[in-house]
Amino acid sequence: MFLGARLLASPAAAKFKTTSSVDPTEFTARSRISTRLPGVSCNYAYQLRDRALWRMRFNEAIFAMADRCAGTIDACFAANRFSTEVTLSGGESNNFVVVIPCMGALTLLQDGAATTVSEGRGLVMRPSPRARVVFSDAGARANLCFKVAEVEAALQHSLDRDLRRPLEFAPGLDWTCGLAVSFKRQLDAVFGEFQSLDGVADNPVALAAMTDLLVTLLLRAVPHNYTDQLDIGAPCAVPAYVRRAEEFMRANSTNPIRIADVAVAARCSVRNLHGVFRRFRGTTPLAALHAIRLDAVSEELRTGSSGTSAAAVAHRHGFTNLARFATAYRRRFGEAPSETAHGNEGSVSARAKIAAGRARGG
Repeated sequence: MFLGARLLASPAAAKFKTTSSVDPTEFTARSRISTRLPGVSCNYAYQLRDRALWRMRFNEAIFAMADRCAGTIDACFAANRFSTEVTLSGGESNNFVVVIPCMGALTLLQDGAATTVSEGRGLVMRPSPRARVVFSDAGARANLCFKVAEVEAALQHSLDRDLRRPLEFAPGLDWTCGLAVSFKRQLDAVFGEFQSLDGVADNPVALAAMTDLLVTLLLRAVPHNYTDQLDIGAPCAVPAYVRRAEEFMRANSTNPIRIADVAVAARCSVRNLHGVFRRFRGTTPLAALHAIRLDAVSEELRTGSSGTSAAAVAHRHGFTNLARFATAYRRRFGEAPSETAHGNEGSVSARAKIAAGRARGG
């Protein structure tokens, strides 16, 4: 069964734009099946490699795709029954695509080199007219697309200078070593959230933080033409950057802010922001933002200022997984969110009794 078919059977299917085909004539030399997908800016051509299949008829889908955009990232599941070659016409894509093979294998053919990956390895590419991708029979994959402009902007912030050449990633990626292990774990989590009816993809605050983490891991886990420069240590900065950053985080703990926004508010580059947080706080800006949001939730529960449930307060501050939120909350404050809320209820009741007693005494 297609991976996309399993997805479409889930309750979250309505969140995805879907397409499928049983007609092999759409996969001949003149096919343009992907132009039927909403939001596709490039012209992809899907062609069955076995020409004998072009004249056959099928009752079940030979191709399926499910796609969902949220924020600036795009999650896509795709599957094919028969070996298919994909080419791109027009200009270079405005996305970097991270491909996770789920079944079968795929080969990227670009600039005279071939990169073949299957389960256990990933592929990072920027689709262009000079590249072709060949999928094996019974192939299925999950793709996550990142805007080129956004990734290059994050790299510029980290280097604290403009890029002289376009960013280019090494195509093959081993999921079993280095930061790629963490990157793969986060990608799996994101695909799970995109299939959730009320996950990170539906919460702008959480999605912005998740996108920053993914872009950072992409730049750190996948080799590229700026890797050596990115590994150079960050310069020192002054504590004022940290104070301005933390003030901005506290003032915007319920808003979908990105680390680049924090750097602008702190009046420094993202690279310097990471450097001063490591030096003066012993943590990262993203971890500091997570802690500030936990503090804000605790304050609301302790004072009862919001008048809403702990779950609602947590969700408003970007915590969509209540189990992970409860674990992080207990680790930071030594008690469950419900205990904080109940303690506040007791304090309010005690204050009310004292006030009533004073009124009777008067």
